[in-house]
Amino acid sequence: MDALDSFTDVSLRDVRRDLHSRPEEGWKEFRTTALLADALEDLGYDVLVGTETTEPDERMGVPPADEIAAARERARDAGAPEAYLDAMGDVTGVIATREFGDGPVVGLRTDIDALSRQEAMDDDHRPARDGFASIHPGEMHACGHDAHAAIGLGVARTFARDGFDGTLKLFFQPAEEGGRGGKPMAESGHLDDLDHLLAVHVGLDEPTGTVVASYDAPLANAKVDVTFEGEPAHAGGEPNAGRNALQAASAAIGNLYGIARHGDGRTRINVGRVSADNAQNVICEEATMRVEVRGGTHDLNEYMLDRAREVIDGAATMHDVDYTTSLYGKTTTFENDESVIEVVEAAANAADAVDSVTRTEFGGSEDASYLIRRVQESGGTATYLGIGASNPSGHHTAYFDIDETAIDIGVDVIVDAIGRLS
Repeated sequence: MDALDSFTDVSLRDVRRDLHSRPEEGWKEFRTTALLADALEDLGYDVLVGTETTEPDERMGVPPADEIAAARERARDAGAPEAYLDAMGDVTGVIATREFGDGPVVGLRTDIDALSRQEAMDDDHRPARDGFASIHPGEMHACGHDAHAAIGLGVARTFARDGFDGTLKLFFQPAEEGGRGGKPMAESGHLDDLDHLLAVHVGLDEPTGTVVASYDAPLANAKVDVTFEGEPAHAGGEPNAGRNALQAASAAIGNLYGIARHGDGRTRINVGRVSADNAQNVICEEATMRVEVRGGTHDLNEYMLDRAREVIDGAATMHDVDYTTSLYGKTTTFENDESVIEVVEAAANAADAVDSVTRTEFGGSEDASYLIRRVQESGGTATYLGIGASNPSGHHTAYFDIDETAIDIGVDVIVDAIGRLS
């Protein structure tokens, strides 16, 4: 698929397919940010990008500076509007605001980042077959955030044309994957004047025509990067002279899974990534891993996080190695507001293309949690809703895709819901 040089006056399907073919991982969404900002300004919105949209010091899991620079140059080479690339600095994301009337301030949060994974390239996968699969090796929109961006733009277009009695704020959030971008955007201060917030996700194994007015009971989550540092030595000649970082990591892994689950609610732990680039005849001097914990409440998540840190410290002590940890990402929990859920249900029931309206428990984690809680703490109300999209393969898989009719359904339901909130 040829790259679009503008998102103005093109179909939402084409916007989604363009983004799908040129995915950008978290904190690297420079082209996505620039093209959305350009289109939103054309629609009459006041647009903020990059460092204006977040509290930069709150960012988590930020890639190395050379990767950020390479992503910026890739976006520039692909024709991203220079003015927005210059304005955003090294931080991605868009907030667009337009006042249409004297009514409430209503926000919509969509996320825009892709995943670090290779997309399937065979004819069993529609994006490959129809020519809009990822051209970026190892990056893929495998969770529907390309559709989320299109829905956000569609909502902006509708209100630019029709208006409503209130102010609309659109949050195109970077780095949702890993729970890295929600907290810095929530800490920016731009949500503090919201009366209502909607956050949206497509798919999640719901068929097209279904609207989930409330995803309930998400798990709080934290991801920790760990580096064990030992001392190398020849494994045959001087094994006693080394301090084995890989042994420390291995001990940590076994004991992390042995952490007692809590009697007060759901707790989870997983070691998702382990690496030790080391020769077979050398005592390993460095090993890294990424650990994830979850809890049904903030306190349960903190319990798991504290116990994980104790296990890591114990493994390092046992094998006489040093270690460092850093927080890669984090989410919290939230409760949706009944008043907003009922509004979304009414809007969904009024949509001809919707045949099922439901509420369901959310088994995963979501960093929209920070935005939702920020709005609620400031006196507003919110819900996290879903638009069914008949995805033929599960989220985060190489064959993930969506039924694109869900984009228009999402726009229609959200526009109606925002109108009812005003």
